[in-house]
Amino acid sequence: MGNAAETLSDRLDPDVTDPADLGEHLERHERLGRECAALPDARHGLERGTVVVDGDAVVRGYPSVPRALVLDPTVSEHFDAERVVVEEKLNGFNVRIVDLGDGQPLAFTRSGYLCPYTTDRARTLLELGEFFRDHPRAMVCAELIGPETPYTTHDYDGVDSHALRVFDVRDRATGEPLPIDRRRERCASYGLPQPRVFGAWGTESAPRHVRRVIEDLDEHGREGVVMKSPDATTALKYTTETHHHAELAYAAGTPFERGRDFLFSRVMREAFQAYEFDEDGDRLRERAHDLGESLLLPFVETIREVAADGGVGDEHVARGDPEHVGALLDHLRAFGVELEVIADETDGDDRVVRFRKVAESTRDRTRHYLSGGTYDE
Repeated sequence: MGNAAETLSDRLDPDVTDPADLGEHLERHERLGRECAALPDARHGLERGTVVVDGDAVVRGYPSVPRALVLDPTVSEHFDAERVVVEEKLNGFNVRIVDLGDGQPLAFTRSGYLCPYTTDRARTLLELGEFFRDHPRAMVCAELIGPETPYTTHDYDGVDSHALRVFDVRDRATGEPLPIDRRRERCASYGLPQPRVFGAWGTESAPRHVRRVIEDLDEHGREGVVMKSPDATTALKYTTETHHHAELAYAAGTPFERGRDFLFSRVMREAFQAYEFDEDGDRLRERAHDLGESLLLPFVETIREVAADGGVGDEHVARGDPEHVGALLDHLRAFGVELEVIADETDGDDRVVRFRKVAESTRDRTRHYLSGGTYDE
């Protein structure tokens, strides 16, 4: 593992790279018989989650995608391309899947952790053998979605448990993306499912079309869109009112686990969208009413749950190979997550565990205040 930093520095400009400094920031772990060294934060031109496997193979992290607060004029200002392609942004868990030459795909989380559970799900849910035989340097970027996932839970039509949707294909060592048309054609030819594409529009007209798409997605409780240049090198995300309120409710339900920045950023998205979308005073008041409910109702419900000694935290389901489900739970506990197992069952060959990630700070601080503790502002 000692040469992981040197392996990464080979991909960078030697004039600005200090391999020793880079090595100090690598986080090391071993899973599935592989030794990994991952960058938890972006450094030296490498993305967060970039990882070196077995001291040699580089798997680039996924670049951060900026967010538009207003569509017009942000789309025109952000893109140099004449047109943008608009795809659905799914509410799930971002993973990168590669095959290092042994026919055994590996799945990495956004932070660069080699996850046995997600690897098992990738091998089970996607037909990747022929794809990687034909494209051995590829990195398949996908979203794990559905009501039964151990990370981000959301209901989608046609997904009873969980599924993967491929939203990008890149070179695993350089991070260079496949142009969108080629990626969609290639994934379709190998049977790899992808998010919906809504269309491609010129940068001047795109805000009008995207607004219409957003309004439709909002009615169906979906997250939003990602706008991309045709060569996939530039991207911009934009989300729905429904998603803003859902995230605020999520944060308000465990208020002491998430900082004020989390709440403020969601309120800011909502304010700018309200400015751009809403012209009628009644509609603006309706939006404000819904936002207030998103914040207050789950907060009060959490206080009541704590007062009644109930469980507080996010509930998830892990379904899959028993060994890998167990490894997932061990991994979460190793990172200091307190888990409360609600149900542990067998469904055919799958182990199905419903569990709660206990919101310890929210539970303990709420108990403190309910027992007479004071709040220092």
